[in-house]
Amino acid sequence: MVDAPVPIPGAVQRDQRAGTGYAMALGGAVLFAVNGTVSKVALTGSDLSAVDYTQLRTAGGFLGLALGLALFARPKLRIRLADIPFFVFYGMFSFALVQWLYFVAIQHLPIGIALLIQFTGIVLVALWARLVWNADVRPRVWAALSLTLVGLALVSELWLGWTLDTVGVLAAAGGAIALAVYLLAGERAVATRDPLTVLCFSLLFAAIVWSVVQPWWTYPFGELTEETSFLGNLDDLSAPVWAFALWTIVLGTIAPFALTIGALRHLAATRVGITMTFEPVAATVVAWAWLGETLSVAQLVGGGVVLFGILLAQTAR
Repeated sequence: MVDAPVPIPGAVQRDQRAGTGYAMALGGAVLFAVNGTVSKVALTGSDLSAVDYTQLRTAGGFLGLALGLALFARPKLRIRLADIPFFVFYGMFSFALVQWLYFVAIQHLPIGIALLIQFTGIVLVALWARLVWNADVRPRVWAALSLTLVGLALVSELWLGWTLDTVGVLAAAGGAIALAVYLLAGERAVATRDPLTVLCFSLLFAAIVWSVVQPWWTYPFGELTEETSFLGNLDDLSAPVWAFALWTIVLGTIAPFALTIGALRHLAATRVGITMTFEPVAATVVAWAWLGETLSVAQLVGGGVVLFGILLAQTAR
């Protein structure tokens, strides 16, 4: 009789940690994907602008997360004065701009296309690491760049002329740059700071930025009490706008950001990023099932090419 192999405790622990990390990253990607459609319904069914919705999301996200930390992890609310300039920069470019540009993009483009363009920011991360930081990046990054460009050409169906909304494309492209800043600065920030502290204070300064752009006493709070249809295949259902906004704050901001940042405790940033590429896929499926948004065969093929390019860029680092 052959003895069963004795499990190695360290290996089992690593496997469990990796499984937890993948589950957290995948859960965050799904929540972000669903929130895209929820946000589009709220913006389409009300007179709230992208600025209004972003301001509410950042302020609500900060207040909810700060309350949770105050109750269960108060030391995470302590920061050094020297960290404030970073949080101002990170909150402005990585949270205020990323979210606002995304909301503008999905107002003008199908959600799947907007996310595909925005996620090309991951390729920009690899290029920055290679060209600016002189990091050890594999040559496949150039193949990744080529694939994303080809894929985007298919997504936009360039042979038919310019068919995509220009404002939406520019917003999504700007979002790609902002996403790259979010990933590059965030990767270095969490190396010396607690991830939840970074998230909380970045949301705070993002909320402050929007409060300067639009003071709260001018905010259209009346719009939040208006009823709006769920649109698309759920058009017979309705809810007040504040219900959609509450979903965006809790399940579209606090929960997915906490999950994805928490995943970095168990997985390398590259693996978290690869797992997060499930978001455009899931968002396309949700938008199709809920809103009836469809993509042509060429756009679906192009989306696959873009995702493959993004995956290559992640593994090149």
